[in-house]
Amino acid sequence: MRFVCPLIVVKDIAVSTRFYRDVLGQKVKFDFGENVSFEGDFAIHLETHYANLLKMAPSEIVHGAHAGELYFETNDIDDDYNRLVQEHVTFIHPVIEQPWKQRVCRFYDPDRHIIELGETMESVILRLERNGLSVEQIHEATLMPLEFIQSALR
Repeated sequence: MRFVCPLIVVKDIAVSTRFYRDVLGQKVKFDFGENVSFEGDFAIHLETHYANLLKMAPSEIVHGAHAGELYFETNDIDDDYNRLVQEHVTFIHPVIEQPWKQRVCRFYDPDRHIIELGETMESVILRLERNGLSVEQIHEATLMPLEFIQSALR
């Protein structure tokens, strides 16, 4: 058995495809009409079609349950956050720093699935070094392995 990808259910496949493609910059790998797969190895599926496959009513599918999220990374959290603000994305919270020093923001897609956008850990390490932290201090702050930190600083 091999895990392939997460699939989220959406009310309007065109609206969600545009959101992930145009707002989040994801590339469509396959578009089957009711099901669209993206190169980041996740997929969206039209609610009515998905409910039919499960032999249930579309009303039984719950959106916005806050039970999971799709996680994306970026090398420039501030630039991407500002672009998302311009796109009128509904934010759960602005850019905040996690206990391990990674800066992230969370927002909703059109169906109220949670999206998290975080700095790559390489970006975190470079930022902390620019702020004067030693390799050992970065390790203590981020809990990242020393080898990973040293590799990111090369």
